[in-house]
Amino acid sequence: MNNNRIMNPPASALPAHEINQLHKEVIRQTDASKKCLNTALVAAWKAGQLLLGERKRVRRTMGAAWGFWLEANFRGTHRTAQHYMRLAETVPDVSAFQGMSLRQVYFRLGIATEPKSRADSPQVAALPAHIRLASKLVAALKTLNDSPASTPERWALLCLDLRPLYNKLRCIFEADCNSSAPPPSDTDFSGRAA
Repeated sequence: MNNNRIMNPPASALPAHEINQLHKEVIRQTDASKKCLNTALVAAWKAGQLLLGERKRVRRTMGAAWGFWLEANFRGTHRTAQHYMRLAETVPDVSAFQGMSLRQVYFRLGIATEPKSRADSPQVAALPAHIRLASKLVAALKTLNDSPASTPERWALLCLDLRPLYNKLRCIFEADCNSSAPPPSDTDFSGRAA
């Protein structure tokens, strides 16, 4: 009788098996999707690097013929070429954006993209300039903090360079800000004691 039980598992085991198979498929497809996103991002970045090189060469040899060269040789739109070049100019290494779509990376970098059909897309207001500046400031500070070359001297120089920006942003974010009063010199930008 035990052999019969092994051959015909209880009915409750069948859905569990299917659920686990579907879970495996989700993981497999998610990994494949991430690889595809990364491949597209790297390809766009490399295309941008090549386009920048060609634009420099064309401008050096043919003057203002870049638009004509682009139209004759690039199968994408001028705007796509601009996006690729801007990505290549802005990002020295795209591995930091692994797993993100190209549109997500453009959004993070502030590269404006237009939807394929304006009629079908919701209108999203642009972030205020001070929010974009604050995001760039936080990203720069995180990058420096994670860098092995981060030293107290570099932090001190960065703090001096960023102090005017910090004062402007502080006035925007704090309701009771006195713009003429500098931040205390013994604190870093996060408010912790240095």
